[in-house]
Amino acid sequence: MTKPKPNRIRLLIVDDHKVVRLGLTTMFSGHRGVQIVADVGTMAEAVEHARRLKPDVVLMDVRLPDGSGIDACRDIRTTCPDTQVLFLTSFADEDALLATVLAGASGFLLKQADEEGVIHAVETVANGQSIMDPAVTNVLFQRMRSFSSRERNDVSGALSPQEDRVMTLVVEGKTNKEIALDMVLSEKTVKNYLSNIFQKMQVSRRSQAAVLFERHRIGR
Repeated sequence: MTKPKPNRIRLLIVDDHKVVRLGLTTMFSGHRGVQIVADVGTMAEAVEHARRLKPDVVLMDVRLPDGSGIDACRDIRTTCPDTQVLFLTSFADEDALLATVLAGASGFLLKQADEEGVIHAVETVANGQSIMDPAVTNVLFQRMRSFSSRERNDVSGALSPQEDRVMTLVVEGKTNKEIALDMVLSEKTVKNYLSNIFQKMQVSRRSQAAVLFERHRIGR
């Protein structure tokens, strides 16, 4: 059972719009349970501040001027496994949603969420739980339903036991480096496995393979 954190939640805010950062800072400043350790506007700053400050939660935008919040999430989760990442974005993009999950994020909220919803989400992920905006969840389910039963059946029996294990870890949000460590393989071998898997599934992206694999696994 997850125990709540006894101290204030240390929060890092990442958004390329200064007005958004100011609004979030003002909102959380009235909440005694949250301490804002910094607010930054780029991917590089997000990774650097997370490594140095080790916040409990990073509240992150998907789109940043010097890169992707998803890549920043992956780096942060690799170097700071105790730091949770919660995405707050204007766009309910299917690929972005899937990519955040695969990068190890604990949640995904739309900026239309009200103040109470955002604060609750931060508290939830700080306690080691996951949270997803209902509107975003609907997008995910629609994307999963878009795969036909023929496509789903094509996965059955197509993957070797090793490939099956690789995809299981991909769905869990593991990076190639983490998969390599878990399976005692080189990163190059993991990349080769993924390349073969993509060919078998007839997909071109990691997120597509993850959805197809998870749908098949649920149907087993």
